[in-house]
Amino acid sequence: MTSMTTTENKQTSLRTIDMVYIAFFAALMAICSWISIPATVPFTMQTFGVFIAVGILGGKRGTLAVLVYILLGAIGLPVFAGFSGGLGSLLGSTAGGYIIGFFFSALSMWLIEKTLGKSAPVQIFSMIVGLIVCYAFGTVWFMVVYTSQTGAVGLLTVLGWCVFPFIIPDLLKIALAFVLSNRLRRFVQ
Repeated sequence: MTSMTTTENKQTSLRTIDMVYIAFFAALMAICSWISIPATVPFTMQTFGVFIAVGILGGKRGTLAVLVYILLGAIGLPVFAGFSGGLGSLLGSTAGGYIIGFFFSALSMWLIEKTLGKSAPVQIFSMIVGLIVCYAFGTVWFMVVYTSQTGAVGLLTVLGWCVFPFIIPDLLKIALAFVLSNRLRRFVQ
């Protein structure tokens, strides 16, 4: 009976620790979003937050942290760029698709981690794939919403506004997230 109680306590403790890590990384993503340079789609550190959450916590907990972050913003907490929040931020053309794309980025990184493991090349590959998934989801979303609100716009124009200016900064964020993830992962249970 005592060993069963100890096992139950350990499982509860691990779940509590997981929730703390998930909450911490959701808060970190909010802080990263507030580090912002205004543009058509603002330059933020949000993608860094996604990469580091999945890199340190792993696919499952990292994806849950991204989901918690998005849900906090959806209910109106000012966790998105420019201290914004609410469904309007998610449904708007400028950043909503990219924010929702963070979730699909984390899912794709989790899938790659599950399939190919956690080696350094796989981790870098998964972050790059995650970035491409975010770009694809956000760009399609932007085009649909922009077209419905303003009129037709070409793919190259949207890529010029929403993707091309971000490639080098996002690759630098991947490099930073990769280095920090590998150094900090051992401290996270």
